[in-house]
Amino acid sequence: MTHRVLIVLHQERSNPGRVAQELRARGCDLDIRRPSLGDPLPETMDEHSAAVIFGGPMSANDNLPFIRAETDWISKPLKAEKPYLGICLGAQMMAKHLGARVYGREDKRCEVGYFPIRPTEHGAGLFDDPQYVYQWHQEGFDLPCGAVQLAEGNDFPVQAMRYGKSAYGIQFHPELTSLMMNAWLLKSEGHLCRPGAQAEAHHRAGRFQHDAALKAWLSRFIDHWLGEAAPV
Repeated sequence: MTHRVLIVLHQERSNPGRVAQELRARGCDLDIRRPSLGDPLPETMDEHSAAVIFGGPMSANDNLPFIRAETDWISKPLKAEKPYLGICLGAQMMAKHLGARVYGREDKRCEVGYFPIRPTEHGAGLFDDPQYVYQWHQEGFDLPCGAVQLAEGNDFPVQAMRYGKSAYGIQFHPELTSLMMNAWLLKSEGHLCRPGAQAEAHHRAGRFQHDAALKAWLSRFIDHWLGEAAPV
């Protein structure tokens, strides 16, 4: 049986990267949609086994039609108890949908580069201690009521959560390939000047040091995530 996974992206040149590679390696069929460019979201999850909403430069707090539509739509995989994965913006949308705050720090500090996160008691089987992950955000989210925190960080405490048995939100970017990192660094140079952001050399050194472990983690996580409600 081929599993059809909904992939939600937010810009014309956005790329699902390694997440797509891992899903295709498991025989999944990807249904890629960009609601910000007019693509509709499915009415139900009947024709999809799972859904992933990726990141983007916009905020979950933006009063944009597609942001509101995606945030509301998250109810569909949650109610159907099908695997949902929110990455960065997708995690913030999930948190907002569940009634939690999405916020920027008062000191404007961001996380751009490789930063350590630590597993909570509930996330000890999923994350290393510490685990270095690639971040690119200036907003975080509080833990929604009913969710379980899986990993924590210093500047933004909630780094990973689970809601129900198969809905996950992560603040970091395991999908990033080398080509994607090059594009982000080239097109978003201004972000590297923000408080807390690492210089370009630290991004590249961090990738050399931590990328193999993060890639291996993503492979294990995808198996775990799909295995919760849609075994492949």
